[in-house]
Amino acid sequence: MKISTKGIYALEMVVDLAIYADDGNRASIRSVAVRRKLSEKYLERIASMLKKAEIIKSTRGAGGGYCLARPAGDITALEVLLAAEGNLAPVECLIRDMGCGIDCGKCATKETWNRLWDLTRDAVRDVSIAQIKELAERKQRIGGGEE
Repeated sequence: MKISTKGIYALEMVVDLAIYADDGNRASIRSVAVRRKLSEKYLERIASMLKKAEIIKSTRGAGGGYCLARPAGDITALEVLLAAEGNLAPVECLIRDMGCGIDCGKCATKETWNRLWDLTRDAVRDVSIAQIKELAERKQRIGGGEE
C-alpha cells in the first residue's frame, strides 16, 4: 500500500480542521494551505472528496469555511485515506479480478497479500483523527517540529 500525496494532504487537512476549526469555528482552504504549506488548488479538490464522504462539511458566507462533519474521535484515518485514495489494497486482485495471468485458485501469494491488507487496514482503522490531533498538539507544545 502506497499513500499518494492526495491521501497525505487529506489527512493533513482533516487534522488541521480538528485543531483549528473546533467548537463551531470554521477554517478556509487558504488558512489550511498556509498553515500546512500545501497547494490551495489541490486542497480544494481534496475538500470536495472529503465533503462527499461526509468527513468534513462547509458553510458559505461570512464566517463560513470548513469543519469536521463529526467529532474527531469518530473519524478514522482509514476513512480519510479511503475517501482520498479510493483503494488502499496492496495488490489490485484483492479488490477485483484483474487477470494478472495467475489462476487465483493456484496463486501462492494472494493469501499473503490478503493478510498484509487485513493487518494494515485494521491498524489504520484503529487510529482516530482525535489521536493524531493529540499527537500533533503535543509535538507542537514540545517544539518537536511543525505540523
